[in-house]
Amino acid sequence: MLCLIPLVIGSSFVFSKFTASETMNELMTYSKAGQIVQEVFSSLRTVLSLNSSKFEQKRYERELYSTRWSGIRQGAIFGVYTGWISLTTYLSFSEARGAAAAVFRLIDEGNDASVNETDVWKEDTEQIYKINGNIGFDNVNFMYPSRKDVPVLRNLSLIARAGQTTALVGSSGCGKSTCISLFLRYYEPSSGRITIDDRPITDYNIQHLRQNIGVVSQEPILFGMSIYENIRFGKLNASQAEIEQAAREANAHNFIMQLPDKYETLVGERGIQLSGGEKQRIALARALVKQPTFLLLDEATSALDNASEKIVQEALDRACKGRTTIVIAHRLTTIQNAHQIYVLDNGSVIEQGTHETLMAKKDGKYQAMVKCQQMEKVDDDKDDITSIQKAIEEEEKSILERSRLLSDSHTIDVNKYTAFAISGSKLTQRIRSKAFACLLRQEVAYFDRPENSSGAICTRLSLDASAVQEMIGTRLGVLAVEVIHNIRTVKQLSIEKEVLRQYSEIIRQVFLLSWKPLILSSMAYGIFWTVDVYTMAFIYWRALILVEKNKLSSNHIIMVFAFAVFSMQTLRLIGMISSRIAASISAAETFFDLFDRKPTIDNTSIEGQELIDFHGEIKFDQVKFIYPTRPTSIILNKFQLNIKPGQRVALVGASGCGKSTIIQLLERFYDVTKGRLLLDGIDIRQLNLHWVRSQFGLVSQEPILFDLTIAENIAYGLENVPMEDIINAASRANIHQFIEQLPQGYETKVGLKGSFLSGGEKQRIAIARVLIRRPKVLLLDEATSAMDSYNEQIVQDALEKVQREDPSRTSLIIAHRLSTIRSCDLICVLDRGHIVESGTHTELTQRYGAYYKMLAHNNLH
Repeated sequence: MLCLIPLVIGSSFVFSKFTASETMNELMTYSKAGQIVQEVFSSLRTVLSLNSSKFEQKRYERELYSTRWSGIRQGAIFGVYTGWISLTTYLSFSEARGAAAAVFRLIDEGNDASVNETDVWKEDTEQIYKINGNIGFDNVNFMYPSRKDVPVLRNLSLIARAGQTTALVGSSGCGKSTCISLFLRYYEPSSGRITIDDRPITDYNIQHLRQNIGVVSQEPILFGMSIYENIRFGKLNASQAEIEQAAREANAHNFIMQLPDKYETLVGERGIQLSGGEKQRIALARALVKQPTFLLLDEATSALDNASEKIVQEALDRACKGRTTIVIAHRLTTIQNAHQIYVLDNGSVIEQGTHETLMAKKDGKYQAMVKCQQMEKVDDDKDDITSIQKAIEEEEKSILERSRLLSDSHTIDVNKYTAFAISGSKLTQRIRSKAFACLLRQEVAYFDRPENSSGAICTRLSLDASAVQEMIGTRLGVLAVEVIHNIRTVKQLSIEKEVLRQYSEIIRQVFLLSWKPLILSSMAYGIFWTVDVYTMAFIYWRALILVEKNKLSSNHIIMVFAFAVFSMQTLRLIGMISSRIAASISAAETFFDLFDRKPTIDNTSIEGQELIDFHGEIKFDQVKFIYPTRPTSIILNKFQLNIKPGQRVALVGASGCGKSTIIQLLERFYDVTKGRLLLDGIDIRQLNLHWVRSQFGLVSQEPILFDLTIAENIAYGLENVPMEDIINAASRANIHQFIEQLPQGYETKVGLKGSFLSGGEKQRIAIARVLIRRPKVLLLDEATSAMDSYNEQIVQDALEKVQREDPSRTSLIIAHRLSTIRSCDLICVLDRGHIVESGTHTELTQRYGAYYKMLAHNNLH
């Protein structure tokens, strides 16, 4: 028998290598599918508005197909292994080894020694408490790791003196926001150095440094928690009074107190329950609550309405006093009082001085930018803060594992295990594919609920029929995806330890819920093995007695013994999987509930009529609307608006007044609560949903791109689009020249959510994506707000050209920049869900009403 030991060890090693390899392949292939899930459901409104559900379904199924074959190969390997030797315990180790390999590789992965993020976790690292606040960039050069052939900063030198305000201005991609990224130590310079009080920035503990920096960006990042928790992340030990004071300074307290749950109101995933202005004000409060030494403002007030902007700007002006402040500005009127202004171009400083000295410089870049804005009333672009967003979805054990347990055998039977593997993998693929399709059918309100966030859906789809679908499990997935997706904000706020604490607390709750079932399962497993032995002994004993009394023949003994062996093996296997049966039932019930759910708005419905000759007439008839997740807040109340074909209509008003809600109703993300929404006199609910959305071209303030090539993003959701059409759309959106300069041109991958591109570049690609569709109605939600003056004017001209090309095209424009809507046929001023004033620009300015006051705040009249 001893001679078999080398055979046992050798065969176990060989098969474990094969199994570990296939386990890794399965994890990697599903992680790609999981990435698609997270990407789609975190950007669902964009997917639906572009009628791309079928496109995403096919993309997801392609990745699932690869996952299925990994499972089949595992089954075949396991069949050979089990037939060769019955030491199944070793296979568990090999599977664990394969699944853990990615984790261990991440743990052991070396990091950039110059960017010592481990300082965040150390308690004994040196902290320099005396910080005066002088910042210096000394001949800094930098290239992003993902684009090492594209220099972003070239010998950049600048000084931000303590207690003073320093402004950085320039066109899109010139390196403004990169300076902030380097100062926050997201990256290290390729050469040169950054100093604080003449000491290299690397001398400072990263956590201590970031705790002294307040950052307010153009695109606010909120976490799926309460308003109170989001503000508290700025200062973890902040009192209720400090949080409320910060909210007051950011002009957020009043609107928070109007919410049903006030500061305990959940903001939803990425703050989806709030308007853009409300999100920005909460992000601003989060920065102010920590009373930072340094204040970094990256277009901090760009998403606010005029009244809120004025109040917040005054609060920022007060907050800047006594602090070193760096302002990235596109609206040059906001930085005229800066102590020093640096004009960046192509990664270098080309001009510097005060507003007065720069304006006195003949033919200067700054002077030209100011004059351009005075003439056209446009804003500058925001440089991209490139983010690395990778959320790896690790798959739970599949149905294949249960089939292995149920098919335990001591003989070579490869076909049996291969067959179970094929059926199990196909079943898992079908469940995931059907679940993905059912999720895409659901109305947008379904995803407003916390349990249906993109992180929860990722976790749900990564679990197969053997996993328990508990809310506590999805919370792990939600937190992990949200943290990884917003890792820059987590680092900037220095809340790594707080996030780890929350994650550990959830794991502790999982343990408390699972340890009793595990112990009971282990006891049952041991009892089944014990009963097996004693039962066989009893059968032998009883059989011998019967044989002695001539009541049982030897043939009958063999039959009874064989039946007993088979029965005990079955019972033993039932004991082994007893803990999984309840989990399987729970998971199955969850999927069946999803499969049977009938959405109030079916995104895949083919029902409804299609208008052959749609003119573009829109009518809101006494519309009342309440978000399903906020039943006590009336968003629109008896809203009445008639838009004639070919009209250019603008909606203006304070944040939260209902402007964006109107667009969401037109896209039929929601249905009106009362009243009617008519298209060419037909109730929108009677029209085919796919047709309705194909008639609208939506460009939002925050552009959403997908992890595809530039060409695929422009043609997203369309089939067989000629390359000429893609190039033509890109040219009209003023992005073709930039694309041609990239090494791979239109085949360049944009990264998750377009992370490899700047804000202006992403927006122009999003505009090209709309232009290629030739919509009958344009919906522009601050479409050009993220562009520099030059590009914005060109894109604005392109949009107006599109309007002239088809005079019957209707346009609905949401604007905070009133200069962009002067030529509109109708301007509607909204307040608390209804129109308080409407007319042309000239008519409204002559009334000296709400619109006139808004103009006065911007000194535009």
